Amino acid sequence: MEIVLALAIGIMGGSGVYLLLRPRTFQVIIGLSLLAYAVNLFIFSMGRLNLGRAPVIVPSFGSNPAFYADPLPQALVLTAIVIGFATTALFLVVLLASRGLTGTDHVDGREPEQE
Repeated sequence: MEIVLALAIGIMGGSGVYLLLRPRTFQVIIGLSLLAYAVNLFIFSMGRLNLGRAPVIVPSFGSNPAFYADPLPQALVLTAIVIGFATTALFLVVLLASRGLTGTDHVDGREPEQE
C-alpha cells in the first residue's frame, strides 16, 4: 500500500507542477490545488494511521504517548485544506477580474502571436 500512496503523491505533485508551468491562469490555479492536495496527502501519510488508539488522554492508560494517536497531522491537514480553499477562491476572483480587464486568461495578459 505504501507504493500506491507514494505513486499517488508523486503523480499529483508532478501534475500540479506541470499545470503550474502552463500559460493559462485557470490551469495554474488547478495546478496549485493539485500540489496542495499532494502535500496534504504527504503530511497525512507521515502522521501514520493508528488504529485502536485513543485520541484524547484516558486516565486509565496513563501518560505514555504510545497509547495515543497523534492529532497534529490531522490538525495540520485540516488547517491546510481551509487555507487552500480560501486561497483558491481568492485566485478565482482575481482570475475573473483579470479576464474582465484584459480580455484574456493568459498569465502574462496577452495572447501568443499566431504564425
